[in-house]
Amino acid sequence: MRAFYDRASQTLRAIPDFDYELLFVDDGSGDDTYAQLKSIAADDARVRLLKFSRNFGHQIAISAGIDHARGDCVAVIDVDLQDPPEVIPTLIDKWREGFDVVYGRRVGRDGETLMKRVTAAAFYRLLAKVSKIQIPNDVGDFRLMSRRVVDELKKLREKDRFVRGLVSWLGFNQTAVDYKRAPRHAGETKYRYREMIQFAVDGVTSFSTAPLRLATWLGYAASLLAFIYLASVIVQKMMGITVQGFATIMVAMTFLGGVQLICLGIIGEYLGRIFNEIKPRPMYIIEDTWDPAASDDVRPVDVAAGREGPRWLRSS
Repeated sequence: MRAFYDRASQTLRAIPDFDYELLFVDDGSGDDTYAQLKSIAADDARVRLLKFSRNFGHQIAISAGIDHARGDCVAVIDVDLQDPPEVIPTLIDKWREGFDVVYGRRVGRDGETLMKRVTAAAFYRLLAKVSKIQIPNDVGDFRLMSRRVVDELKKLREKDRFVRGLVSWLGFNQTAVDYKRAPRHAGETKYRYREMIQFAVDGVTSFSTAPLRLATWLGYAASLLAFIYLASVIVQKMMGITVQGFATIMVAMTFLGGVQLICLGIIGEYLGRIFNEIKPRPMYIIEDTWDPAASDDVRPVDVAAGREGPRWLRSS
């Protein structure tokens, strides 16, 4: 944490005629992360903190940071130092040229396994094929956005979030800055393969109905195979060939049952997202904040908007 703060603050201080704030979001960590952040914030008035009441997920944490950021432009970056803070001045230069979104595009992935690189490349290319919007390949959440993009993004309150897809959906004038991703500075990622698969499912189902169409085509294919088999049975019967029944029936039943379960699972995935969206729960709950520039007044929760409103609590 300290290593990220040192590099980020040193980089941002070196930008001429540029004021900044650092907003850290603690996604319900179970260690001393928030205590470390409070120690940093106590020595730097530019540091603000948000602490969730529990872990709500990476994409929700990014959304909370975007909700509470106050700058004319907002950069999103993880603190594991895989995305180098030294790239931020280049993002700012592009923003000053008139671009509303400047995203970091990875041209190298040091420290990542071959499986991670292959699956990531396959996911981005699959998403580009099935989605109706153009989501750049090899691009994560490391990006800089103008205030008008941030304001529009804050209006999108869906709970199963895929932030990089939402930013692409908004449009505006976007460009890329290439950089080489570094290995993690410390610790191990909590983003296991299970979480990555769920993240991929969120990305596909948020911006494409292709899985539903796939279920339809699986049904057509199963019906076609059934008709073909029926025709073969009739031909064999006419030729006097004895039709063996048990094995054939079991294979057909197993195949059709598998197709039906796959289709029901795809439909259930979309229904689950509808169920999640219609519940009037906030996207996240803030347990504590640190903002030296704010008053001690507590603002109410914005339930109507489906989100936690800004709550400025001066921590002791």
